[in-house]
Amino acid sequence: MKLNRIKIVLVEKGFSQKWLAEQLGKSFSTTNAYCCNRQQPNLETLYKISQLLSVEMKDLIVEDIKSN
Repeated sequence: MKLNRIKIVLVEKGFSQKWLAEQLGKSFSTTNAYCCNRQQPNLETLYKISQLLSVEMKDLIVEDIKSN
């Protein structure tokens, strides 16, 4: 189940996961887990990501979660 759009927004903005990891002071592994939805960032980290990417926090969240 996808809960965030971090990877999509990174691509749209032209940034790499490596760049994001460096900006957040987190390992590439952790940032990759966020981007692949294996792990979700806490609200503070999500806020930092939104600031770095110049988007609203809500733009990083999947709006429609469907269970099949």
